[in-house]
Amino acid sequence: MKLKFINADETTSRAKATAHTSGKLGFSKDAIDYLNIKEGCSIQFAQNEDDENDLNLYAIVHEDIKEGAFRILKAGEYFYVNTKNLFDTIGVDYRSKRIIYDIVKGEYEGNKIVKLLRREINKKKKGMPTQ
Repeated sequence: MKLKFINADETTSRAKATAHTSGKLGFSKDAIDYLNIKEGCSIQFAQNEDDENDLNLYAIVHEDIKEGAFRILKAGEYFYVNTKNLFDTIGVDYRSKRIIYDIVKGEYEGNKIVKLLRREINKKKKGMPTQ
């Protein structure tokens, strides 16, 4: 028998992006490292045209500013994208729900892409008892 042990770091991505109530998409520290985000980068988002029920986003991160792409901005150690208009256009309810995207790398038509797997959690209303 020949065993091949699997490195947890190679299989588990803690890279996440969160939609803030302001409409900004903020990247976790793990996402910044995973996607190699630096100042001067940009990101292009896409949706799955073949499946209207696919709420995930797909993206290409560029090392520079590309025409038609969203600029990735920096505030301190934090990187984010102004995605309010994007979210409003595609119907992401970032105001009343917590929208979190788990980020995984992939490939599409020979290009490296990232898939942003959408999770949503209802926000607790202030003053509401917890169960």
